[in-house]
Amino acid sequence: MISPALGNALTAWLDHQRALAGAADNTIKAYQTDVLGFLSFMTQHNGETQGLGPVARISVRDMRSWMAHERGRGVGARSLARALSAVKSFYRWLAEREDFEATAVLSTRAPKFQRKLPRPLAEDAASAMIDTVELQARDPWVAARDAAVVTLLYGCGLRISEALGLTGRDVPLPDVLRIIGKGGKERIVPVIEAAKEAVVSYQRLCPYPVETDAPLFRAIRGGPLSPRAIQKVMEQARLQLGLPATATPHAMRHSFATHLLEAGGDLRTIQELLGHASLSTTQAYTAVDTAHLMDVYDKAHPKA
Repeated sequence: MISPALGNALTAWLDHQRALAGAADNTIKAYQTDVLGFLSFMTQHNGETQGLGPVARISVRDMRSWMAHERGRGVGARSLARALSAVKSFYRWLAEREDFEATAVLSTRAPKFQRKLPRPLAEDAASAMIDTVELQARDPWVAARDAAVVTLLYGCGLRISEALGLTGRDVPLPDVLRIIGKGGKERIVPVIEAAKEAVVSYQRLCPYPVETDAPLFRAIRGGPLSPRAIQKVMEQARLQLGLPATATPHAMRHSFATHLLEAGGDLRTIQELLGHASLSTTQAYTAVDTAHLMDVYDKAHPKA
């Protein structure tokens, strides 16, 4: 249980994250859940309602107790690190606003965890995935639809939500697409001819009319196509091709980034195409060995 004043502060912080930091709705919900979970624990742990006064007095011992409690109930290191990050962000903002010392919270170390590196497909496997996806459906228009979506994932580096977010207003596909990605960040993405042709083939066969404000990609009954439908058809295709379980829609985006870099693409440019806020995220996306990165560096660096 938290006091009205602390509740108002949490709401104000979430509004700040939404407005100034550009956080997406799902991110805001995750922040809220993480911080409320932390405050709920502190209420039970200290036996008092959490208000502006009590939260300012949280100690290193309190933080250790919370971390131990979360691990004890099975929260993984990655999830706990995410929750701690949200709590720290809230405390940093609150301490500045309410003028108190938040060192006990801000100095807490996140648990270590092994980051799972993405596993992009080889070029021939990515191409085979698109071809095999097209063979899964009985209806020609559904086959063309699935192939068009997967081609956009691989050929343009789109997230599945971005591909399925296209509407009739976006066709015929232009040479570049203006994509609104995570956190409302806008980026410009070149559209390859294969993607244009795949969408044209789908449009020609689709039994539903193209409407300006309606989803471009339709489900069997005409509603919006769900991400699960594409995930399922790719599951079937990867079983046929003998590919690992990591061959998901998102892996096509990883493959886009990796293959561009392997071809000599600039990491900063690829970062912009993917819509990443951090270059380190782009580096994690690209399964290119250190030797190749150094080769790209040597060729591109002005002093080389």
